[in-house]
Amino acid sequence: MNARPRPGLPWRRALLVVVAASGLALGAAAAAAAPGQPPAVHEAKAAKAVSAPAAETCDPTASSLRPSGPPQVTPGSFMAKIRARGYLIAGVDQSTYRFGFLNPLNNQIEGFDIDMVRAVATAIFGNSNPGTVHFKAISDQQRIPDVSNGTVDIVAHTMTITCDRLKLVDFSSVYFQAAQRVLVLKSSTAKSLDDLHGQKVCATRGSDSVDRIKEHHAIAVQVPYWTDCLVLLQQGDVVAISTDDSILDGLAAQDPWTMIIGPQLTKEPYGLAISKQHPEFVRFVNAVLQQLRTDGQWKSIYTRWLGSPAKDPPPAKYAG
Repeated sequence: MNARPRPGLPWRRALLVVVAASGLALGAAAAAAAPGQPPAVHEAKAAKAVSAPAAETCDPTASSLRPSGPPQVTPGSFMAKIRARGYLIAGVDQSTYRFGFLNPLNNQIEGFDIDMVRAVATAIFGNSNPGTVHFKAISDQQRIPDVSNGTVDIVAHTMTITCDRLKLVDFSSVYFQAAQRVLVLKSSTAKSLDDLHGQKVCATRGSDSVDRIKEHHAIAVQVPYWTDCLVLLQQGDVVAISTDDSILDGLAAQDPWTMIIGPQLTKEPYGLAISKQHPEFVRFVNAVLQQLRTDGQWKSIYTRWLGSPAKDPPPAKYAG
């Protein structure tokens, strides 16, 4: 896909957009399941609900299992199986700048979500050897099926905890709080999503952002990755992108001709997704996250990727 430069758009910038989008697409194509793992699932499939909270009593921010204490790898646990395998398999994004992105300078996937996964791996293996994590680049649409069928052990992918998703997978406690907003070109006169009735607004397939766009009577254009949305906006094929402000901040940082507008449309509490078959792993991950909150590591990770001053981490709340 070739990005057509807008009037006044420097050719150099257009070339950079193409290179970035192409690099991400190639990286996604190259990403494959770890040896011995099932192939990626490309279409979301329904999974059985296991002890899901009733919709009328569901609180996504207080839906996870309380840790039993400090993170410990107990014999026979899922963590012990991961340790015996030699690496943790994590489903991540590689196209969301600052949270999960492929750094073209070192060809490594980096970001806030990636550091969350590395902290979990360090707790399992007792060291921070990069080889203890195998990253599998997946789309938003692949997140639930891939963690449900065992293609990956955990998903760290700017994934909002929702009551519907809690029927399919378990989540950690909230590790980051975002909010849905809107990104437009600086030449736009729109002030909010309500100003875009009947116009095309981009979001990724499998994201809960699509529902909000439709609720505001805009036309949802769905693509695999957020960088695809940025290219469509730059080409003039959509008038806006609407998703979490954490994602939009990264897109805006890559294109100074864009800006974030409007009020917060929803709260988007992020959790690490885990199969319902491994409740002990949920408790283990929550123990790791609690350590990050209390020992200052969470704020260090925030500062590294999102800048200063660091916000306070979301307080841990659990079901019961």
